Amino acid sequence: MPFSTATPTTDTTRLPQAGDPAARKARFWDRVARKYAADPIADMPGYEATLRRVQGLLTLEQAVLEIGCGTGSTALRLAPFTGRLLATDVSSHMIAIAREKLAAQPVPQLSFAVADADAPMARPGEYDSVLAFNLLHLVSDLDGALGAVVQALRPGGRLISKTACIAEMNPLIPWLAIPLMRAIGKAPDVLCFDAEALQAAMVRQGLVIEAVERHGTKGKDIRVFIVARKPG
Repeated sequence: MPFSTATPTTDTTRLPQAGDPAARKARFWDRVARKYAADPIADMPGYEATLRRVQGLLTLEQAVLEIGCGTGSTALRLAPFTGRLLATDVSSHMIAIAREKLAAQPVPQLSFAVADADAPMARPGEYDSVLAFNLLHLVSDLDGALGAVVQALRPGGRLISKTACIAEMNPLIPWLAIPLMRAIGKAPDVLCFDAEALQAAMVRQGLVIEAVERHGTKGKDIRVFIVARKPG
């Protein structure tokens, strides 16, 4: 559908409140935001392959929402292929860095806002596409977050995602290394699932799987790229 020029309901900064489940996530990502922004992409060819694939799914007529946008690098690359793109993250520090990048490299279609991917994020049917890159294993409730995505999508709209499937790693990592790192504040809370379980959760929320791919170019690729459509 043609994108609306009206101000989106989520295009305002809303900081997580004390006691809010989002607050714990926000504290972790606020603390590591500058280091996260400085870290190089581990598999640049794989990242570029994903960008090309996503660009082919977007059009200049689409209203697009990105959840868990981090410091905005991917949103800056993809926004020119959309009608408008609202990129959100639970971390106000991440969004501050993203806005710095946007000020240095203006893209008229792009805006950033603080929002939790676990919460409803838009009016029903507001978006043609929702993007979720390296995010779905970090939500508190996978089914709840996917349900919010489905609500935000118009009928026929797509969820375009790339997700680390932690359960596909050496079992010592999800069941020993990650809990130890979480205990000392060096890792966030993560959900451990494989690609099959992720697809099953999408189907439970009424999505139709259109594509399942792996774009990695270095060794075993645990990041599954999934395109899923809301019927209609």
